[in-house]
Amino acid sequence: MKRLLAALGLAVLAVGFDAATHDAQAQIANVNEAINKAGRQRMLSQRMAKAYLQVGLGADADQSRRNMTYSVSVFDRQLVELKNYAPNADVKNTYLLLETAWLAYKDVLIGMAPSKEGARKVLELSERVLELAHKGTTQLVEISGTESGPLVGMAGRQRMLSQRIAKFYQALAWGTAPANAQAELEKARKEFNVGMRALALAPATTKDIKDELEKARQQWTAVEALLDSKSPDRKAGSAGMALASERLLDALENVTAMFEKLNK
Repeated sequence: MKRLLAALGLAVLAVGFDAATHDAQAQIANVNEAINKAGRQRMLSQRMAKAYLQVGLGADADQSRRNMTYSVSVFDRQLVELKNYAPNADVKNTYLLLETAWLAYKDVLIGMAPSKEGARKVLELSERVLELAHKGTTQLVEISGTESGPLVGMAGRQRMLSQRIAKFYQALAWGTAPANAQAELEKARKEFNVGMRALALAPATTKDIKDELEKARQQWTAVEALLDSKSPDRKAGSAGMALASERLLDALENVTAMFEKLNK
């Protein structure tokens, strides 16, 4: 029964994430939407690595494989849109550099079955793709000229941190983590908590957004419980992290979408 409920939970989440990203097939209409999609590229860079590791670990491998395939598709579509939308040469150049880094990353993600050797390469490449995706998001925030633009960027960064934390957790569980993985996980965890407080306290944050942030905070509690577990066997918690991090992502997608709609 627990396995059935977990499977159903992930199936619902796949639908939720699909609904949140249905606009990835449309052209970008304004800068807030551009920031949302640019920020989603950051998140996807980490979610795909997390999914790769989960397939290797056998942590809900079938759903993780589907999540990775879908994420690759969304990243491809949004990259084309962001290149086309780029409002100046600097932003355009960032996305051209991202395209090159992405092709190398995608080749490892889908070119062969997950392995520990492949996992180490995936972790390395995910950092480069994240770096460039973050740069593009920051550039768009800087030229947004709206009060809500920076908040869309911040909320979108919470999505990325949720997946980054899970990525390092799974890398540690599989024994493929780089030497700085635990430190990076703890750094991301602290930044996530700071971000949640900042979003809740922002003057532009409406009651409806605060309610949605509270839903995300409830999902975050489940992630933190796994992070705080005293069990020496991280692998035993890998399936739970797969589920909890997807639920958290689903809630944060809703939060980011609500900030995107402010001050159109």
